[in-house]
Amino acid sequence: MALVIGVAGSGKSTVGRLLADRLGRPYRDADDFHPPANRAKMAAGEPLTDADRRPWLDAIAAWMDQEIAARQPAVVTCSALKRAYRDHLLGGRPEVRLVYLHGSRELISSRLAARHGHFFPAALLDSQFAELEEPEPDEHPCVVEIDQLPEAVASASAFLLGAEQERRTLITEAAAAPAAPTEETYMPPSATVPAGATGEQWQLRHGGQTAVVVQLGAALRHYEVDGRPLLDGFTADARITGGRGQLLVPWPNRVGGGRYRFDDSELQLPLTEPEEHNAIHGLLRWTAWQLLARADDAVRVGTTLFPQPGYPFRLDVLAEYRLGPQGLDVAVTATNAGDTAAPYGVGQHPYLTVGTDGVDPALLTVPAHYCLSTDEHGLPVGREPVDGTAYDFRTARPIGEQRLDTAFTGLDRDACGWAVVTLAHPSGRHGVDVRLGESARYVQVYTGDTLAEPARRRRGVAVEAMSCPADAFRSGTDLTVLEPGGSHVLRWGLTYWESA
Repeated sequence: MALVIGVAGSGKSTVGRLLADRLGRPYRDADDFHPPANRAKMAAGEPLTDADRRPWLDAIAAWMDQEIAARQPAVVTCSALKRAYRDHLLGGRPEVRLVYLHGSRELISSRLAARHGHFFPAALLDSQFAELEEPEPDEHPCVVEIDQLPEAVASASAFLLGAEQERRTLITEAAAAPAAPTEETYMPPSATVPAGATGEQWQLRHGGQTAVVVQLGAALRHYEVDGRPLLDGFTADARITGGRGQLLVPWPNRVGGGRYRFDDSELQLPLTEPEEHNAIHGLLRWTAWQLLARADDAVRVGTTLFPQPGYPFRLDVLAEYRLGPQGLDVAVTATNAGDTAAPYGVGQHPYLTVGTDGVDPALLTVPAHYCLSTDEHGLPVGREPVDGTAYDFRTARPIGEQRLDTAFTGLDRDACGWAVVTLAHPSGRHGVDVRLGESARYVQVYTGDTLAEPARRRRGVAVEAMSCPADAFRSGTDLTVLEPGGSHVLRWGLTYWESA
């Protein structure tokens, strides 16, 4: 069951109905439970007292108990501005999850002023904010920003609740309803982590797992399990180098010369790898992303890629990170918000570590039948079978001194469409799986031999999920063409494992 709260004007009723429709659940508005005397007082501009609200809260609680007893998950909206009110509704009801619609006083005031035919006058907004006690960490709120369309607020709420239908294909049935963190492992959601050189630091926790996503480029800065770092990432006060954890939108890897032809137009991208005369890793790495929603174990952020020289197309892009029993799940969604078709590719660039001093002794498994050969500029010139070559990692073996900056494809997948690349400790007793969804048709493996910082070379292995290979804007190989209104989702994840 979901309890959606917020001050008047935050959109509770609209979002609650949309959320209930999305989840296929019954919906009730707490306003329906107000006795006539309460309605009359509010219409007259008189704030309700705690005594006025007691029978109202009792009626809501009784309905919630009825739905819980019937094993019928539901959505109910209620202002529940004070902690005591929420305790009344949440206490003894572990099935209920709290969704807090958060917005600025200025935004909500403008919304109330535009309302017509509603019994709540805008003049009472001051009393609402005076009474508001924002949810505290031990309430484990799902916090959703309301400065977006109601449909997006409902979608973000569903994502945080872990019940959005599209999410069910990503995780096991057990992970679809993750347990709340215990007091011993709980840490407050994202906004409590101080900002660093990469902006806000959004921290996620689930059991022994911790992940940090940063505002700059929505990059994945850190991921650890039970105190064991699994990424060769970067600190909060450091700048990003080597593409660490970055999202690569609207193309991964390189575009030769930055020049390509699309829909009868010749387009020139900025040459962001000038030494090789390439455009590299997309256009959103150095953009500040907006926080849209957050919970203890999940965060949703977004940005808009506006038309610009070399890429005259508009994309709305979401990045969703969630921790659960299976590990870290990531989904990157791009929607063509323009009126013409747009070329598109996507990838992400984490560097993995299994606790070795360098990459040489680590055991690598890549379930790929082909790799791409490249020219001196890192651009593909052919596809070759890995069988009988130094690039055959279908069976786990040490990386050794081999230099890899190699794209693999023809991936073996399980019955659900997932491919798994594994980096393991030399002992073979623990490691990390990189899970690649069906839209990740390529994976780039990079041992960091050419990094600008010598101290960081061959320290971690980049395993990059990619929807298309390098130079797809020019070759068209597995390039996605997004029609107006069309969307593409890249899904991948990390799972730590240990063997006896």
